[in-house]
Amino acid sequence: MKVWLSCDMEGVAGIVDWDQCRPGSPGYALGCELLQAEVNAAIEGAIAGGAADIVVNDSHSRMANLDPRRIAGGARYLSGRHKPMYMTEGLDESFDAVFLVGYHGSISGPPSTMSHSYNPEVFAGLRINGRYVGESGVNALVMAHYGTPIALVTGDQVTAEETREFAPGAVTVVTKESITRAAALNLHPDESCRLIREGAEAAMRKVAAGEVGAPRIDTPVTIGMEFQTADMAEVATWARDTEREGERGARIVGDDLLAAYRSFVAVTYITRQAGGR
Repeated sequence: MKVWLSCDMEGVAGIVDWDQCRPGSPGYALGCELLQAEVNAAIEGAIAGGAADIVVNDSHSRMANLDPRRIAGGARYLSGRHKPMYMTEGLDESFDAVFLVGYHGSISGPPSTMSHSYNPEVFAGLRINGRYVGESGVNALVMAHYGTPIALVTGDQVTAEETREFAPGAVTVVTKESITRAAALNLHPDESCRLIREGAEAAMRKVAAGEVGAPRIDTPVTIGMEFQTADMAEVATWARDTEREGERGARIVGDDLLAAYRSFVAVTYITRQAGGR
């Protein structure tokens, strides 16, 4: 079986501050160590459960947060910050399962450690067909397009709840209980890795048994975007199939889930300039 793994950082046990997530910050090296351990645990569990080919798509910040030499199981590593498909780069119809490791809650949901939705300087909320979602919900557009099940989700309790609708049958590992956006009760990293390793193995066995379903998203799909400023909403309309919706909003509507996601990625790249990044 073939696994595609997207790793973020804010949902990793022990990570509670942006200092641990930003290249060049004093705590960044520790953040990378904690992330590497959880990714490797997921890979090891996947292999124990029957995975023969694993691709890791680094999906955080500059998207080069892992030491390629230390990635477990000979997994291939998709890194680098300029990716046409951003957090879902490399996923296609050839994969049997998706793993979302180190994911976090949405900016519009309950308190979740370092919660945001793609870019906290730009987005105040994201909706799929009227329902607020996190990054997992937006990324599920691509999994739904290819019919690939989300088999494993790791992160805090808010992430587990927000992903549930798009990941029927997935194994979830709660690595920490968020208290506020800047505090959490974390599992010991060794315990988090143990649970992720066991969860990944169980997830692969569920996939093999046909017990994990692919996301189902009705079409035409509407991606509703709420921005921090009206300027950003206007800039967003430069992307294909994007139109204004209210003073600080815009939306993408389309029958093609993949095309809608691609338009959303274009919005994220364009609005980074409006947000000063």
